[in-house]
Amino acid sequence: MSEQFCDVGRGITLCYETFGDPCDPAALLIMGLGTQMVAWQEDFCRGLAARGLYVVRFDNRDIGRSTHLQGPPPSLIDLLRYSGSVARYTLADMAQDAAGLLSELGLSPAHVIGASQGGMIAQTLAARHPTQVRSLVSMMSSTGGRWVGRPALRSYPVFLRKAPREREAFIEHASRLFAKVGSRGIPQDTDGVRKIAALSFDRELDRAGTGRQLAAIIASGDRTAELKRITAPTLVIHGTADSLVSPSGGRASARAIPGAKLMMIEGMGHDLPRVLWPRLIDAFATHAAEADRLAERGAALQQI
Repeated sequence: MSEQFCDVGRGITLCYETFGDPCDPAALLIMGLGTQMVAWQEDFCRGLAARGLYVVRFDNRDIGRSTHLQGPPPSLIDLLRYSGSVARYTLADMAQDAAGLLSELGLSPAHVIGASQGGMIAQTLAARHPTQVRSLVSMMSSTGGRWVGRPALRSYPVFLRKAPREREAFIEHASRLFAKVGSRGIPQDTDGVRKIAALSFDRELDRAGTGRQLAAIIASGDRTAELKRITAPTLVIHGTADSLVSPSGGRASARAIPGAKLMMIEGMGHDLPRVLWPRLIDAFATHAAEADRLAERGAALQQI
């Protein structure tokens, strides 16, 4: 890995990595809750770069090798009450981090692709920093509405269990977790999950950071009204078998964002199984190319 670091302001430094030709349009990949950038696997990033995109993946604040903040994570009582009172920051702050990264690297406007909480950050980035976003893909995500995108009850026991501190036990824990929330009727990428878990354990393991990120989601509340301000061409992708963020979250996102296209993938859960990579890479690249063509036509009309 050729990791680099970028100071994006407000005391936050992000760890990032790039793939492809810097002359190509940029695609910023934003990963989800408590998940490091390595969950966008190298082969996936290189496959997307081969479609003519300059791919940037990064660790959000409080995960991986980016800046970690201080402060306790929310308690179980806070979670049950849906209280964001202990939040150190919000999704808007995390979106500002991403905007700062794009600005510092000179990559705006970029095609922005977010998964799970990363989709929420990408949505917020598109709503609050429209000049930074050429197109938006929101995948396995939601609007923050209390009654959409809710996790299935069977997923709670796995996520409430503390991750082990021993490396092999941690890898087994991650494997069990994704076996619960992963795809159904589609081969799960078990080897990939174990590889990501091993890399994540070796790079960093701050259990409180995930809690602080979760508090940011809760503190941000229902963002439906804000999503109506998004002007970037948007593709919403969701799996029909997602038990962590139910498909209602994807449908709600598509309804909220003007002109958004909705792509439901039969059997996909809350994971990125390798067997679906060609379809996802094609969807990302095609959506980006269409957005580029729209931008070019708009620029040409302005010159008339």
